[in-house]
Amino acid sequence: MEIIKSTIVPLPLENIDTDQIIPARFLKSTSREGFGEHLFRDWRYDKISGEKVPDFVLNAGLYTGDILVAGKNFGCGSSREHAAWAINDYGFKVVISSFFADIFKNNALNNQILPLKVTDNILHKIFQGVEQNPALEVTVDIPNQTLNIPEIGISESFEIGMYKKRCLINNYDDIDYILSLTKEIEAFEMGRAII
Repeated sequence: MEIIKSTIVPLPLENIDTDQIIPARFLKSTSREGFGEHLFRDWRYDKISGEKVPDFVLNAGLYTGDILVAGKNFGCGSSREHAAWAINDYGFKVVISSFFADIFKNNALNNQILPLKVTDNILHKIFQGVEQNPALEVTVDIPNQTLNIPEIGISESFEIGMYKKRCLINNYDDIDYILSLTKEIEAFEMGRAII
């Protein structure tokens, strides 16, 4: 994934923890598939009837896209890689917030999700923009590390380490990344060979 151009799904709540992202009762699998249907389960479905809550953002049908925009302190709480699995399995490629819990941030990057940190002011502008236009289009350029939303005048750089940037662009996990360096590793080892 290099450039993501998409509309966004706004979830303007702060302190969304990993249990709200994927409740503990759904953590019975070690396979990454199938968690998307339980993303934000206790907000998406009525606890008594089990029916979808019609006005929850993922159910209402007004907002769609590959980018989730959430309030400050996203992914706090217990360490739970399943939270990243659920976000990825649902189809989100980017989560934008003004603060991410460190463990969630690392789990997201390890699961091909870009946790894109912006200032509180930029986050507020994005929420205002999408409220005025649910079809607001956002471009996230990973190689150039930019976030662009021309309609509301946002053009920002974001930080990402070179290692994880390469992994996202090439769809690598940690093992794939090491394997991609095979020639360099072999050349290094040849240089160390004792004659």
